[in-house]
Amino acid sequence: MYVSTKWLENYVDTKGIAPADLAEKITRAGIEVDTIIDRSEGLTNIVVGHVESCEKHPEADKLNICQVNVGEETVQIICGAPNVAAGQNIIAALPGAKLPGGMKIKKAKLRGEVSNGMICSLQELGVEGKTVAKAYAEGIYVLPADAKPGTDALSLLGLDDVILEFDLTPNRADALSMLGVAYEVGAILSQDVKLPTIEYTASNEKAEDVLTLKVEAKEDNPMYIAKVVKNVKVAESPLWLQNYLMAAGVRPHNNVVDITNFVLLEYGQPLHAFDYDRLETKEIVVRRAVEGEKMTTLDDVERTLHADQLVITNGKEPVALAGVMGGANSEVHDGTTTVVIESAYFASASVRKTSKDVGLRSDASTRFEKGVDPNRVAEAAERAAQLMAELAGGEVLAGAVQFDELDKESVRIILSPDYVNQRLGMKIPMDEMVSILERLQIPVEAANGQLIVDAPTRRQDLRIKEDLIEEIARLYGYDEIPMTLPIGESVPGGLNSFQEKRRLVRRYMESAGLYQAITYSLTSRAESQSFALETAPVTELLMPMSEDRSVLRQSLLPHLLDATTYNVARRIDTVSLYETGSVFLGTQEDGLPKEVGHVAAVITGKWVDHAWQQENKKVDFFVMKGIVEGLMDTLGLTEKVTYAKATHDGLHPGRTADILLNGVVVGVLGQLHPSEQKKRDLKETYVTEMNLALLLAESAEALVYEQVPRYPSMSRDIALVVSKDEAAGSLMDIIQEAGGKLLKDVTVFDLYEGDKVDEGLKSLAFSLTYFDAERTLTDEEVVTRHDKVLAALKEKSGAVLRG
Repeated sequence: MYVSTKWLENYVDTKGIAPADLAEKITRAGIEVDTIIDRSEGLTNIVVGHVESCEKHPEADKLNICQVNVGEETVQIICGAPNVAAGQNIIAALPGAKLPGGMKIKKAKLRGEVSNGMICSLQELGVEGKTVAKAYAEGIYVLPADAKPGTDALSLLGLDDVILEFDLTPNRADALSMLGVAYEVGAILSQDVKLPTIEYTASNEKAEDVLTLKVEAKEDNPMYIAKVVKNVKVAESPLWLQNYLMAAGVRPHNNVVDITNFVLLEYGQPLHAFDYDRLETKEIVVRRAVEGEKMTTLDDVERTLHADQLVITNGKEPVALAGVMGGANSEVHDGTTTVVIESAYFASASVRKTSKDVGLRSDASTRFEKGVDPNRVAEAAERAAQLMAELAGGEVLAGAVQFDELDKESVRIILSPDYVNQRLGMKIPMDEMVSILERLQIPVEAANGQLIVDAPTRRQDLRIKEDLIEEIARLYGYDEIPMTLPIGESVPGGLNSFQEKRRLVRRYMESAGLYQAITYSLTSRAESQSFALETAPVTELLMPMSEDRSVLRQSLLPHLLDATTYNVARRIDTVSLYETGSVFLGTQEDGLPKEVGHVAAVITGKWVDHAWQQENKKVDFFVMKGIVEGLMDTLGLTEKVTYAKATHDGLHPGRTADILLNGVVVGVLGQLHPSEQKKRDLKETYVTEMNLALLLAESAEALVYEQVPRYPSMSRDIALVVSKDEAAGSLMDIIQEAGGKLLKDVTVFDLYEGDKVDEGLKSLAFSLTYFDAERTLTDEEVVTRHDKVLAALKEKSGAVLRG
């Protein structure tokens, strides 16, 4: 919203206050002033000139030699504008003048002829081209005939003005009008607001005698007023009106259209002017559009309408999109003599939907969307009628054709001063609160220690107690809120147990050589349940960005694999990624998705690559298993975790294992299925995904530190021949049980499958460590315990020592 301080002075006294100071006060009161624009900045020695004669330059077809009266003298100025002519009053920049951008005007010669200055267009004075009337958009600006040569042109053009650009929040629709701004500034400066006086002499003829009205869509249009003005003379608007519109960023057109735009800016109430004769039927019908119906709007675009859009019609065809834009078939033109002024209240939701559907946003739709003042609808129509009588010579017919079922009652709010001070942490006296509300022109009465407030309808944002508390606080001054420390017990910030463990997981994964990835929680329906540890009904988005981002994921692996493919396609052959994030498993009782934390990892390429030592190792199942085991050790869950061979869709059937915590499956690790690798254009790739929520919820074993051993240990290596289906973990359990307290450690160090063992068998080699912390073991004790281990292995698994 652009606010002209010169225009604002018509409603509230701001004299003696510098624009910068006024902007500071307004900002401190709650409406941010983004920019202060001095329209005369950089302009000097710009006067009104009168072109006494204009002749073609003898040496240039596009130049004219003009004799210009600039007050005390007549000077010669060379001008190339196509519309310059004798008898015009123009804008003259004399030698020594300065124009925007630092341009200085000097006496010069053009093709042998002296030029003592420059005849200016408005654009050359810094006025935006889009706000200049089309008649002068390509040439110089022609001043009114009564302009006096030699006088200050900047004052005449309203350029001795400062514009304040407001950055309005959505709730302050009242400040989208000059009167709304006047109420605000008046409250800040403790000044009265001077409202326009509406007086005109109406004709004996009545509006209802020449126009009828029918409103069918009453919910979307509870109030419609039409006034009729005859014998108007469509012409250029007076300069003061054009100046105000251009200052507000609006292009002048003609006096009738400019009046409707002026009242929109003054009252915040959108108006529209119809050519009465072009209505043809002398009837206005407000209804919903017929599906597929067409109309051409004022921007000369043909639009196809839908059944939920509100239109103004002449009983036969649409003549305006309600609250958005008028139609070209009823537009006011130079030959218009009778005008119908429309002032209405259209439902915000209806205007917003229509504006969005047709892709058209206007000053009118912006105001209707935010809500206009129901008590200004009729007043704005009367103001426009008054100005058409004054500026267009119109004859206003008595009364109006109207439909009115609009609720115009104000909202009553009862407020306790103690409640205000409690919320603000201040001690504002009740009398001060009453004074603030009265300055804002908000009716208030103090009774029985309470404030009884009737919020004016122009302030649609005042609905509850907190709204009034905000008004009191901002006018009293946010700077007056005392700075105090919070009262109560304070607790130093820190991470909870879950957060600490999750951070520990990330730290471990990165120390293991993996890079963190962050992927979308949204995925396609086809991939939403791929690799999922647990499946549930998918959660769909109501309005997805695309099909690929339409549902919430149930596994982290699909997007991690996408990221791996992306990197491999860019010749990064070795990729190791991990992610900690949420998956979404169905819906909870409160209607929200069930969110579960997971951790996943993907590795492909080489795990060891030491070119100097000529050593390299590709990733394999045991690299991924080692990463998982290291994570379990970090979390203190090693003793509670086991691994079991498993099959999962998308994973290699012979190189996949479930991860069990206390016998419950909490994750999976394995190689990507060869067909899946081929589809994703990957080489041998290993993955894991675990339910992080279950892992972190499990209490870890307390760390117990043991004394450095004083006595030696004894080691025994055994190579066992067992069935190919026998798991090494099962054999280790048998060894641990039979070894008793003397057996401190057992590890697998070799696996052999080849021609030196029979078909269907394999050889597994284990290293056993015997130790007693209290004494040195004898050979006899170790042999006895070792024999028990071998016997248990043979009895329980059929394992025999390899010869």
